[in-house]
Amino acid sequence: MRLLAVDHPLVAHKLTVLRNARTDSPTFRRLADELVTLLAYEATRDARVAKVSIETPVAPTVGVKLSAPKPLIVPILRAGLGMLDGMARLVPTAEVGFLGMIRDEDTLQATTYATRLPDDLTGRQCYVLDPMLATGGTLAAAVRFLVDRGADDITAVCLLAAPEGVEHLEHETSELGVPVTVVTAAVDERLNEKGYIVPGLGDAGDRLYGIVD
Repeated sequence: MRLLAVDHPLVAHKLTVLRNARTDSPTFRRLADELVTLLAYEATRDARVAKVSIETPVAPTVGVKLSAPKPLIVPILRAGLGMLDGMARLVPTAEVGFLGMIRDEDTLQATTYATRLPDDLTGRQCYVLDPMLATGGTLAAAVRFLVDRGADDITAVCLLAAPEGVEHLEHETSELGVPVTVVTAAVDERLNEKGYIVPGLGDAGDRLYGIVD
């Protein structure tokens, strides 16, 4: 597994505002969207392309376009939805699937409750959107789910990651035979006893959409 913590002043600035407990939900959503677009630039660095011949106003030339099959963006519900627009803005021709997963707060295990994905992902590059790589259970389960359907290259885009989650994800995906990359704005210090990232930014879903009981 490859880990990339993006070192850029704009990334650091936007992440600092996201961390601030005083940042309201509308501002949080806007900045999360902007931050994801910056992370997506790095996440798509190895996007597959094919050569294409075109005519400019001056002369013929050869360029590139995203190759088939189209890349697939997979936000993990619900918090991953807050990252979708930022990713889709950079890769507008990508297709979008949805994966609903929930973490049991006692066992910290992830279970799938909803899917909207092609049955066959053979040859697809997938970009999984999950704001917090905390324990790593949810993301590891998502990666296995996609690999089981044939995905052969997976990049996870996360706002934040914890060392424990990175280690767990690497362990769980080491024998899948599929390249896995994690692109994040920062790797924080640790997890607390409740499985939250420290210093983190709190519950990303609640800060994006409010607390829903």
